Amino acid sequence: MSAHTAPLPSGARRLLITICAMTATIMQALDTTIANVALPYMQGSLSASLDQVNWILTSYIVAAAIMTAPVGWLADRFGRKRVFIICVAGFTLASLLCALAQNIEQMVLFRLLQGMAGAALVPLSQAVMLDSYSVQERSQAMAMWGIGVMLGPIMGPTLGAWLTDNYSWHWVFLINLPIGVLTVIGMIVFMDDTHKQHHLRFDWLGFAALAIGIGSLQLLLDRGEQVGWFEAREIWVETIISAAGFYYFFAHSLTTDQPFVNFEMFKDRNFLSGVMFMVVIGVVLFGTMALVTPFMQNLLGYPIQTAGFLLGSRGVGTLLTMMVAPRLMRLTETRNLIFLGLFITAGTLYEMTGWSLDTQQHTIVITSIIQGVGLGLLFVPITSVAFLTLPGQMRNGAAAITTLVRNIGSSIGISMVIANLTSKTTYMHERLGSNITPFNSNLQFPDIAGAINLGSDTGKALLDGLVTQQANMIAYLNDFKLLMFLTIAAMPLVLMIGSTRKSGPAAKDEEEVIHALD
Repeated sequence: MSAHTAPLPSGARRLLITICAMTATIMQALDTTIANVALPYMQGSLSASLDQVNWILTSYIVAAAIMTAPVGWLADRFGRKRVFIICVAGFTLASLLCALAQNIEQMVLFRLLQGMAGAALVPLSQAVMLDSYSVQERSQAMAMWGIGVMLGPIMGPTLGAWLTDNYSWHWVFLINLPIGVLTVIGMIVFMDDTHKQHHLRFDWLGFAALAIGIGSLQLLLDRGEQVGWFEAREIWVETIISAAGFYYFFAHSLTTDQPFVNFEMFKDRNFLSGVMFMVVIGVVLFGTMALVTPFMQNLLGYPIQTAGFLLGSRGVGTLLTMMVAPRLMRLTETRNLIFLGLFITAGTLYEMTGWSLDTQQHTIVITSIIQGVGLGLLFVPITSVAFLTLPGQMRNGAAAITTLVRNIGSSIGISMVIANLTSKTTYMHERLGSNITPFNSNLQFPDIAGAINLGSDTGKALLDGLVTQQANMIAYLNDFKLLMFLTIAAMPLVLMIGSTRKSGPAAKDEEEVIHALD
């Protein structure tokens, strides 16, 4: 237990605290993706343009990114319990306001508030789980917590589609109300507070610089595809502002006595390696999600719910692996499991580079389950080892940092694969289209000539559609290959992780050090 946390009794009370932490995690994780499929319905209901309705997602992402950074300071200064309860209550209230929004301006404002309140839910729930379980039980705690973090984004689109189709888009937000109310009550009754550090001073300049840097970065990553990336002045402005914000943040933080972010945590070798791997998880997990769902819908022609259920099979593999990961961590080095997870993930991405328009559902399911196994072998060991040797008083801030870098990694991953998909589709369309001439002998075969009459507008449109489809297919395969190479490139980073299975006196000494830090 942390020295600043009242001891939590074992049994029913700890179970209820775990449930509260998990429900808070799942609420926030679901809301990162659940509203995506409801956007067309919101657009009509709120009389918004396509550009305006996209701000429903952008406002949430930017607000959550900016407000994740100060979560550690707020929890240390005012007490984790108070901050956690306020944020869960605020998130629940903002969800109700989103469901009641009458126009696009109200919706964007309420999503902004929802993102601000929701930013603290994941890092604080992680800190609560870490403090509620002993060092020996921590891998199990991170496995339970990771289920919510990993499965929320995967199941969000499916749940959102089901609610929207069977009820209305309002239920995408209303579903949070009963969960949020019960979570707040549970926290008030069962959760112990941490010691309030009233002497802490808030570094407004550091926070402002970091907020500007992160906010501008998230804006350019989210808006880049819509406005044509660096062909638009907006992206250049956001890039310059982001670079200036980050430069001032680091220059200020390295020269002040009480920086906004405690850089001492990055001196811990395990935590630093964990942060780096969190970026990898964000890129690979959300990058593949951003590709597989539209691939199944647009190229294979599956409805959103079918695509969601097929994608959900990856969650099955992740869930099964997370249940056994704590036991595996007791049998072998954590870095061995992380390497194996990277290897399996890279192998499934290699398999996906061979997909085609004839790929069957069972192939997608098997590949997704195996990929989920690989991601499960990554998430639990990484989250456990990142906090293994970190002092207990740094956990609130460290949990916020790991959440922040994972979210930034996910934004980078999504933007990267979508930008590459668009550019490769255009490039391959030009390459394939250049071979379509009256002198191409393949177009003279009776079967093809009978089906596609190049002398008619209908025939030309049909052929153009086929070329676009093939170009899009090739672009998807290139993206899968890109993610595979990134996963392979991350494998050498496992050498940064220290040994977690020392024997003899060394193991005893390390265990005593860990308990002393707690």
